[in-house]
Order: sequence, then structure tokens, then C-alpha cells
Amino acid sequence: MHFPIALKYVDPSVRYPPGFTDENGKVTHSNASIEETWKAMEKLVDNGLCKSIGISNFRGVLLMDLLRYAKVRPATLQIEHHPYLMQEGLVKYAQEEGIAVTAYSSFGPQSFLEMDMQQAKDAPLLLEHPTIKKIADSTGKTPAQVLLRWATQRNVAVIPKSNNKDRLAQNLDVLGFDLGDEDMKAIKAIDKGLRFNDPVNYGFPLPIYA
Repeated sequence: MHFPIALKYVDPSVRYPPGFTDENGKVTHSNASIEETWKAMEKLVDNGLCKSIGISNFRGVLLMDLLRYAKVRPATLQIEHHPYLMQEGLVKYAQEEGIAVTAYSSFGPQSFLEMDMQQAKDAPLLLEHPTIKKIADSTGKTPAQVLLRWATQRNVAVIPKSNNKDRLAQNLDVLGFDLGDEDMKAIKAIDKGLRFNDPVNYGFPLPIYA
């Protein structure tokens, strides 16, 4: 479940990939509840069509509610997660419930610049942040490797993307070193509660994080 938002179904033959709007470019809600949607996903597991199901972009209260009725518990919770948006309480709760946490946008504003998002333009790049660069210099790693190791050291899975062969190799080489306690504390101090992947930031009237 990508976003906890019920929107009108648009057939892939009309538009693919899907988005927040219908075939007329309007945000049109449907009446499907999260519980109804989750039970439909559970049937996919029951019918052997998939082995695991998960959720994305849920806040703690929605996860807490889902766990009340879920017969098949979510295998993973995928969230925006980087030093500007650590979501410590949510990560802790999910992990305590035995749900793996997967991070997207591990480099913060970097992946949102290509979308011309003003919030990303206004935020200093994490790859160039003085704290991250200082730790990278002291460990002999790249800033990207430091950001990925910070996440995996918190038991958060990462799914970085790159079209560069060398960067792909570097992204895989992030488990051969550890960040010290002082490094982890220094990165923690960067947290701003700054979220980029919010429908409102794209101009859609869907304030799911309000």
C-alpha cells in the first residue's frame, strides 16, 4: 500500500504510472477504507499470489490501527528516512512490532531536485552537509556511504538508486565500517523534521501528514 489515500481507480491503459489525479487531472477520492484495502491484499497472500505485503508512508496511529485487524501483519514499512527526517518514534514502534523499516530518499532533498520542488531547493544538500562531509573524511568513505551506513546502523534497510556504475558499487559497500557514537550523535543533531515526499508539496490537496 503505497500511500494511505483512497483515490479513484484509473486503468493502466488510460495512464501509467499512476498518480494522485484521475484521467481528468482531478483529485477524486474513493470510499475504500484502509481496512478494506488491507483485507483485499491479505487475500492475495491467501491465494498464493504473493508471499508478503507491506505499507508505505504510514504514520504511527495508522499502523497502530492496522495492527488491530490485520490477520497478515505487514512485512515492512517503507518511509522517507534521512537525517533531516529521522522519524525516531515511528521507526522504534515499527521495529518493536517486528516490522522491518525500509528507507527511501536516504539522501534527503537530492532526489526531489529533479522534480523542481521548492522545499528541496531550499534545503542544504545532505551530501554536502559539513557534518556528513567531516564524518566521510574521518572514515575514508563518501558522504553517500555515510548516509547509508547511518541508516543501516539503525537497522533500517535502504534502497538507493543510481545510474552510475561506480556509485552503485559504493552503495553496496556500506557494511564494512561502523560509525562511532559521536558520529551518530552528530548526525542526529541534523534532524529538522523536514519531509519532502508530501502530496501537499506537489500541489495536491491531500494533507495526510497534517
